[in-house]
Amino acid sequence: MACRKDGKGRVLRKGEHYRKTDGRYSYIYTDPLGKQHTIYAKSLVTLRQKEESLIKDQMDGLNVYVAGNADVNFLFDRYISTKSELRSSTYSNYLYTWNHFIRDTFGKKKVKEVKYSDVLFFYSDLINKQGLQINTLENINTVLRPSFQLAVRDDIIRKNPIDGAYAEVKKRNGGSRKRKRALTVEQQRAFINYVAENPFFYKWYPFFTFLLGTGCRIGEAIGIRWDDVDLEKRLIDINHSLTYYQRADDSFKCEFRVSQPKTEAGIRTIPMMKQVYDVLKDEYERQEVEGFCVANVDGMTNFIFTNRFETPHNPAAVNRAIKRIVDAHNAEEEVKAKKEKREPVMIPRFSCHIFRHTFASRFCENETNVKVIQEVMGHADVSTTMNIYAEVNQDVTRASLEKLSKNMDVF
Repeated sequence: MACRKDGKGRVLRKGEHYRKTDGRYSYIYTDPLGKQHTIYAKSLVTLRQKEESLIKDQMDGLNVYVAGNADVNFLFDRYISTKSELRSSTYSNYLYTWNHFIRDTFGKKKVKEVKYSDVLFFYSDLINKQGLQINTLENINTVLRPSFQLAVRDDIIRKNPIDGAYAEVKKRNGGSRKRKRALTVEQQRAFINYVAENPFFYKWYPFFTFLLGTGCRIGEAIGIRWDDVDLEKRLIDINHSLTYYQRADDSFKCEFRVSQPKTEAGIRTIPMMKQVYDVLKDEYERQEVEGFCVANVDGMTNFIFTNRFETPHNPAAVNRAIKRIVDAHNAEEEVKAKKEKREPVMIPRFSCHIFRHTFASRFCENETNVKVIQEVMGHADVSTTMNIYAEVNQDVTRASLEKLSKNMDVF
């Protein structure tokens, strides 16, 4: 078998390459986390010196890990490299959580030196001094605990110092997650009517009507294409999602990737409500005249809902729009209600996920078949439907008891 050689006839080792164009040498290698890299040199001697140094550094890194002297960041990087089964949206969220809340602080601690009390102090500081919500702390715990669990299974440490810390801090600070509240019927109607009647915000009316009328996750909604909509049969095919990634170069440009829905159950078909059909039909007719979206994301195009740059909406931009709309509505409503001598209908600030929450709450108030609700919402587990979205308010409770009173002639 013939060996590869450089311009001087010297045999090259595996991974080494010689470029005739500029006379440079390169060496391609894979690091312990499975990522491929390339180093360059002007001579073969220099290249092999770099190779030897590289191998030593990699072995030192592995030895540091085995000895328990690696930092927590090394532990997470090793853990996340093994999670090939994660959906791209989950993977992106894990990285964001780690880089934003852990990497520059707790992540610099030595693995073998981390004690349970250290974790308690870290979690308590995040809640009490930095003002994080319990929900966010849960996300942090979700990436921190399995990272240390990997070290336990590798026999680097004997016990996981993260175990129980989140539960204890959670108990000290109210005992439960901050529940996300759906909009009431009055608030929902006030919001959508204000958007429909305001010439400045009207451009959001089709998109918000779609969200309130389908219960789609935000990634599913911004990724919906005309190819996924059957206006004749009035059906919407949910078969993918768009995940937004923050650009590493801090250019503030949107970078999307197509991914699968959050769960297998997320692949579903949703019948259109009349209001959704009407806005989609109007939107299609408008785009027939003005032009359809030509932005391409991983081979997909023809997206229905786009921004002024003719690209899919960034979820953060949607949340900023909601905040502006709510603030404008409340300011006007307060003045209007005072003139009309009535109580104002104030809308709380909320995120785009509350559209899904509100849709599910209205659905649960009007549908008794939980399996139907589960299918439309795309939940893998019916308990998610009932425990999170089946929110009961006083008006619904009162109406139910009044209905019970009329239907049961037992008194």
